[in-house]
Amino acid sequence: MSRVADRVLGMFASRRAPAQVAFEVTRLGPIMTPQADEPHEAWGVLNPGGVRGPDGTLHLFPRLIAEGNYSRIGHARVLCENDRPVGVERLGVALEPHEHYEVSAGGGGIEDPRVVYVPLIERYIMTYTAFVPYEPKIAVAVSRDLQTWERLGVLRYAEEWGARAIQLVGNKDASFFPEPVLDPHGVRSFAILHRPTARVRLRFGDKELIMPPRGHDHRESIWISYVPVDAVIEDIANLTAVTGREPLMGPQEPWEAVKIGGGAPPVRIPSGWLFTYHGVSQVAEHLQYSMGIAILDAERPTRVLYRTPLPVLAPETDYERNGLTSNVVFPSATDQRSDRVIDVYYGAADRAIAAARVTLPSELLSNTLR
Repeated sequence: MSRVADRVLGMFASRRAPAQVAFEVTRLGPIMTPQADEPHEAWGVLNPGGVRGPDGTLHLFPRLIAEGNYSRIGHARVLCENDRPVGVERLGVALEPHEHYEVSAGGGGIEDPRVVYVPLIERYIMTYTAFVPYEPKIAVAVSRDLQTWERLGVLRYAEEWGARAIQLVGNKDASFFPEPVLDPHGVRSFAILHRPTARVRLRFGDKELIMPPRGHDHRESIWISYVPVDAVIEDIANLTAVTGREPLMGPQEPWEAVKIGGGAPPVRIPSGWLFTYHGVSQVAEHLQYSMGIAILDAERPTRVLYRTPLPVLAPETDYERNGLTSNVVFPSATDQRSDRVIDVYYGAADRAIAAARVTLPSELLSNTLR
């Protein structure tokens, strides 16, 4: 494990961000808060997946937290006034935990979905964290209409270099690209971003051993894996059969010094893939979650063309600073309004869902980034 960490995580250190450019950010405020009479929402509504439906309506799939930190995935339609989101219409529960990888005698739950439409297979893909205690794993479900979801199970890793290590750790913050890209061997593939956790848990009967991180840099980072397009066309269940893992980005600036993780699924802009992510820093005695933006190469997204040296959105308002977990801006969905403008939907202090409108600087749309 130590040699793996030294060899792989060291790759992150070579990437450096260019100078900061000016983003225009307008907070649109909370659009979904817990209902006092709804037991599913007793501890909060947060970290939604989001996507436009067949009729053009924006749908959110929030994490709903009940008493005891037990989560399920809800469904809501975004309500707008004057071209701005102002609230939601609740449509019930999209996924209730019931599979063996979602619940156990000790608890469980399903958390933090990301949703993207993939035209090539005419499916919406939902990735979410199946949180059987101490073993967060990435699970996948697909839908044609956002109403009925077919579970495909947890990610399965091909037997190759490093496979044993990644099977032992947890995995979170996953999202698929909406279009195929090239894997390390030039094979047209569906790519998935994810964040392996740092600690390894091993069980021996009723005994459990927790192995701490090893190597010179054990901070949690964003990785990318691949599923060949041909395999998915042959059988949609192969969306969970991933291969070719590569490191994408690791912590490098003070505002993301503790760890980083993926945000919403990437969206296409003229210069590449725009990708929101969260960075975590230590502020006094507390952790702080902020949002950054990266731009990845259109064909080989492991080429990071740009990443923000400063956060684009950091906790400042009361609803971002005070909640179940204080000081959290956790992006998990975007709505692309134009090449330059995206609305970001994010978990605020692990209590509510808020939105912000982000206008990209013109410098980031240029092909000179390549």
